[in-house]
Amino acid sequence: MNSIHSFEDLECWKTARNLRLFISREIVAHLPKEERYELASQLRRAARSVTANIAEGFGRFHFRDNYKFCSNARGSLFEVLDHLITAHDDAYITAEVLGEGRHLFETAKRLLNGYMNYLTRAANNTQDSTVRESAPFYQAGEDHLISDPAFNEDSPNS
Repeated sequence: MNSIHSFEDLECWKTARNLRLFISREIVAHLPKEERYELASQLRRAARSVTANIAEGFGRFHFRDNYKFCSNARGSLFEVLDHLITAHDDAYITAEVLGEGRHLFETAKRLLNGYMNYLTRAANNTQDSTVRESAPFYQAGEDHLISDPAFNEDSPNS
């Protein structure tokens, strides 16, 4: 099993990154000129905020601090969806492009929720609520953890 050494190893960050890249390549690049500094700017900032908050939370020492930043990331994720709906309502993107964006949103939301659930359990199962470098990880596409065999049941992170 792979261990998590960086925020770049988190499945929730990877899927949020895919959404951010989709926003840049498939939405912002095709918006009309008059929207480049309005909707495009808002979309870019919201999408960047999702990955940035996951990364910043990972860098925090305590599970609860990490959770707070993931909560901010989740809010930004929903902001991205709202901007996608706006782009569709204003006829800047097709229903198919909106559907692809919704799919990426749902995947990122599911994985971020799973990671946040893990952080909640980890914070409740440890005395000092500090993040360990080799914490067990959550399974991509699921809302639960895979137990890392390197940890025993007495580990504060299991």
